[in-house]
Amino acid sequence: MAHLHPDEIRARFSRAMSEMYRAEVPQYGTLIELVSDVNAEVLERDPALRERLADADELDRLDVERHGAIRLGTPGELAQIRRMFAVMGMGPVGYYDLSVAGLPVHSTAFRPVATEALSRNPFRVFTSLLRLELIEDRALAERAAAILSERSILTERAQELIALCEVRGGLTEDQAEEFVAEAIETFRWRSDATVTAQTYSDLHETHRLIADVVSFRGPHINHLTPRTLDIDRVQELMPERGITPKAVIEGPPRRGADILLRQTSFKALEEPILFAGENGGTEGTHTARFGEIEQRGVALTPKGRALYDETLAAVRAAAPIGAQGQGADAYRQELDARFAEVFPDDLNALRREGLAFFRYRMGAEAEVGARAESIEALLASGALVADPQVYEDFLPVSAAGIFQSNLGTDAASAYSERANREAFEEALGAQVADEMEIYAATERDSLRSALKTLGQDHLAEAVAAA
Repeated sequence: MAHLHPDEIRARFSRAMSEMYRAEVPQYGTLIELVSDVNAEVLERDPALRERLADADELDRLDVERHGAIRLGTPGELAQIRRMFAVMGMGPVGYYDLSVAGLPVHSTAFRPVATEALSRNPFRVFTSLLRLELIEDRALAERAAAILSERSILTERAQELIALCEVRGGLTEDQAEEFVAEAIETFRWRSDATVTAQTYSDLHETHRLIADVVSFRGPHINHLTPRTLDIDRVQELMPERGITPKAVIEGPPRRGADILLRQTSFKALEEPILFAGENGGTEGTHTARFGEIEQRGVALTPKGRALYDETLAAVRAAAPIGAQGQGADAYRQELDARFAEVFPDDLNALRREGLAFFRYRMGAEAEVGARAESIEALLASGALVADPQVYEDFLPVSAAGIFQSNLGTDAASAYSERANREAFEEALGAQVADEMEIYAATERDSLRSALKTLGQDHLAEAVAAA
């Protein structure tokens, strides 16, 4: 029997996740409506942007684009989740060490990689693994490990369907529908904790994130993020919709040529929970799930990323922000000024200076065959078009800023930088892909293909030899 394409399974799963989260967190629905309204405004007032997005096959993905975030407790859970996402055509891309920002986790992003798959549905899940080895209270760490060892985050049927997919190379439509329904159960919010109030308090006192991971039956989705074309406008309008945003937008400043990733969020919800206990349990509250919005720009090359990291670090050192947003105005001013000094705010300049990645295609009115002297000449004539590659990944500093804002803490922490990619990949059961290599390969391959289509074999050969 025919198998349903992984892209379609991913699209169905993404829709089901969005519907579930809208029911669980009503403000998410408000957020989706706000983002949709702002995106429509932007596209109406900027026909050139609409045309560019349409020509680059990126317009249709806007309304369905989401990223989610989950936190796992054990290496075994990470391996299970990798196999689950593989059914949907999603692989692990990038390694993120968040211990540098005071969070006892390291992470990857499960996402599609191929250009066509990203155009169909770019759903991605930022996935963090708890690092109990970083907890100084070893007795508490052992207690947490014992609690986590008792749970299974996948339903039995989900495990059976994953194994079936691996053996047969895919799932039929009926099997895929069942898989989506079973997989969603892994990420559903359940208000009954698996620990007593005292254990929760002990975990919470060590780190609120640890309490969130250890105290429940599974890795409930803690946010689901839509993509906007104007995050500043969304930030401005959030209070009018009854939503209070965090003090500053994480990432680069507002620019004409967007780079990387900008994110904002609203505070985590305080939700009632029932702790485990011999006499029916104890009522309490838990805060973890929140709302987030993102604006994505062009992916930067290693040279561009180094310049970005250096500039952002200087800003953060010169104008730090407190957990409650103290110093936000000074931070924004410093951010704008520093980036204006060093970072070109023009796509062509970013391309010429080797700071950003692009995807190439033949222009609509191109003439095939006439020998060109250079790639720049083809670009100038319109025969060749360079579209900015959307940054599909994440920024550790920004992710930590969002986490800390919603955990209500400053950046200061007892955790020091302790990257351990080898241990993460051992738990994963696979290597994480290098996002820079993916962008570079897309740029190189698209340029060679476009040049060959234009009959510029001599230039295509030069690209291959570079």
